[in-house]
Amino acid sequence: MPSPVSPADPVSPRATLSAAQHAASRHAAWLGAAAIITDEVGRVLLVHPTYRKDDSWLLPGGVVEAGEHPHVTCRREITEELGLDLPLSAVLAVHSFSSHHPDLQPGTACPGEVRFVFDGGTLRPDQVEAIRLPREELSEYAFLETRDAVQRLRPVDGQIMLAAYRARLGNTATAHLADGRHILGVPTLDRHDVHVRYRILWDSPLHHGPVPKHLPVQQAWAWCFVPDGRVVVVADPGPRGALPMLPGGTVEATDATPEGTLHREAAEEAQLTLADPLRLGWVLDETGEVYGGVGPNVRLRLAARVHDIGPAEVDPATGRSFARLLATPAQAAALLGWGPPGARQAQLAAETANERWGLPIARTAAVEEIPAEGMRLS
Repeated sequence: MPSPVSPADPVSPRATLSAAQHAASRHAAWLGAAAIITDEVGRVLLVHPTYRKDDSWLLPGGVVEAGEHPHVTCRREITEELGLDLPLSAVLAVHSFSSHHPDLQPGTACPGEVRFVFDGGTLRPDQVEAIRLPREELSEYAFLETRDAVQRLRPVDGQIMLAAYRARLGNTATAHLADGRHILGVPTLDRHDVHVRYRILWDSPLHHGPVPKHLPVQQAWAWCFVPDGRVVVVADPGPRGALPMLPGGTVEATDATPEGTLHREAAEEAQLTLADPLRLGWVLDETGEVYGGVGPNVRLRLAARVHDIGPAEVDPATGRSFARLLATPAQAAALLGWGPPGARQAQLAAETANERWGLPIARTAAVEEIPAEGMRLS
């Protein structure tokens, strides 16, 4: 009977291995699972382990045990570490960690790790109050702005956290990373290093009546709508990352009206030509500390249509060129860190734009950058 393999036939190296040898030749790596969990204003939850020599912090999560799926690990670890049973809504990032990475502690026999980062959602105040830590494992927890969170994480852990959180904010596909770096293209929020920051007055009510005559208007910001129902967000670059904001700014003595401030600032910051600005309401700033302690004043909130977007330019007030982003109103509110009041304001702005100008309610999509050459909208 002829041999099934003749000497002239190419022989795969795998075909010469026994089952045990083939199994031993396969790449081995640890598995880990963690979660992005935030409070109502978008600060990220970190935990401080008692067992790390370098005093670094971690996202909630842990090691996948033998025979366990990563999503099961993540829910189990959240329950063990925080005392909460939280649903997971999405895989935000998958990260491959090399056995020779410099962030690996010396003496650790790690063959490499694949880590899954899930979306653990936003905690209500009562859920935050219900957090209970295993004191033998975790000494404390904290909700931190992402700019502060990266300072407490090991560098590679900070890169993973930012990529995962930005995937959630920007509604992009699952981030795939190797040693902290994107391998399938860099999404817009990562490319511009955009962070969410805690803002004072985030929970202040939006007043809908006329501005009291005795209160000066110190600020005018607007939800600036393009024809598909999205809004423009500008991100001001800085040494610790870019901070998002709505177009607008401080009312100057040379501005005839707050609406004039909006037109000027939108043109300077984002090269927007606006039409039909209308007032949605105002927020009371009782101290005016950010304006040098001027006392009680008003921060005006408006909506406007974007008539045209010109080529990107340097902002004359700061000498910097701002990133210009398009986001749904809900995404913009999350980026701004205004919490539930911001979400309600975003909804009010979208409904107003729909009723007044017939603009559609924007469908959820990935945050994208406005081209440097601008956009013609009319």
